[in-house]
Parts: sequence; C-alpha cells; structure tokens
Amino acid sequence: MHLKIAHLYPDLLDLYSDRGNVIILQKRAEWRGLRATVDEITVGHEPDLSEYDILVMGGGMDREQGIVAGDLQKRCENLQHAVATGTVILAICGGYQLLGNYFETSGGQRIPGIGLLDIETVGAKVRMVGNVVAEMEIDGVKTNIIGYENHSGKTYLGKGVQPMMKVIKGYGNSGEDKFEGVRQGTVFGTYLHGPLLAKNPTLADHMITLALKRRDLSVKLEGLNDDLEARTQQKLYKRLVESR
Repeated sequence: MHLKIAHLYPDLLDLYSDRGNVIILQKRAEWRGLRATVDEITVGHEPDLSEYDILVMGGGMDREQGIVAGDLQKRCENLQHAVATGTVILAICGGYQLLGNYFETSGGQRIPGIGLLDIETVGAKVRMVGNVVAEMEIDGVKTNIIGYENHSGKTYLGKGVQPMMKVIKGYGNSGEDKFEGVRQGTVFGTYLHGPLLAKNPTLADHMITLALKRRDLSVKLEGLNDDLEARTQQKLYKRLVESR
C-alpha cells in the first residue's frame, strides 16, 4: 500500500521545524513495510491535493502567512474536495489559523483564511509560550498529548466546532477556555509544535490509519516497539504536570 504525503509550503511555513511531523509520518509507515512518499508543494505548484492521503502544513511569520493565504484561496475548492474524499490534514499554528475564517494581527491587519474550519483568530500583544500537556480522545481512548506552543493568536471556535484536546497545562487556543486545537473529521488543527507527532506516536499512527482507510476500510496498522517513546512521554508528563 502506498501512503502519499504532501508537505504544503515548506519554504514559507516551517518556523518551528514542523517538517519533523512529515518525517515521523513517513518513517512510521515505512517501518511497517509500507511505501511512503513525500511531495513538497508551494506557491505556483498546481497538483490535485485530493490525490494525497495526508497534507501537512506548519507555522510561519505574519508576512509568510500573508503570502500563503493568497495562494490558499486558489486551492480552496481543491482542499474541500480532498477533505470530502478522506484526505487527512494536519495544520499547525499559522497553518491552523489559515484554515479558519480569518487571522487578525495585533496591528489590525486581517489575513483571510479559507473557511474550512469555523474558527477566528485575533492577535494578542502577549505571546502564549511554553510546554503543553493535554488530553485527547483517540478511538475512544483518552490519550495524553505533549507539545510546545508559541503563538500570539487567540483562536475562537464557532458554534458546534469540536476542540481537538482538553488542556491540562498550558494555554491552548486562547488561554481562556482550556481547549486546544480543532478536530473536524479528518482535519486536525493545533498550536502544538514539538514536533507534535515525534512526541506523540499514537497520534501519528491514528492519522496514518485514517489516511489508509481512504483506500481500505479494513486496514489495521501493525504494532511497533514504542517502549522508549512511551517511557519518555510518561516522564515528560509527570515532570510537566508536577511543575504546574
């Protein structure tokens, strides 16, 4: 089976090395004997995004977000079609904001999003920075998630929009409601860096499984030896929670 991954705007949206998520997805597929390929797509490229199983988009500065915002408008219909066919999207920080209705900078400039998610983001004067511990339900199981946030944008969810996680330590979407990110079907938006999937292999496998089910609903991933990752995450969790 072939897992096709697209890294969107790696030249513009990779402020915090979010490309690490792409590497994790590719490697965890390959370690199971699957073929996994990565294409880098940026301004001026015109592929059919629905041909990909997973799309990954990272974060960037306001200037770069403005450039990407203009290009994303041209891809809006194609992205909607990709989601309708089951493509998984992982959008982090700036990429997350651009999937929403708009991002308004602290200076008052409004950068339009594509409205794939019913969220709105407003820039604050004080940045929200630090380690995050959260809880996410994956296949009915409550799972600890660890990451790192560094954002000034406060993201507010529209009516009926479901958060991706519940914050145990950290700020999350706005620092006000103790929620982090958004999950809408196969679309995941989050502020968590780390890289996120390197620190949370269970989440990486969940996304790979969702992506492969586009082609075969009966697919089940073989287990990997994640003992080291599990012990590391447990130690991080304990240290971070106890330091609250």
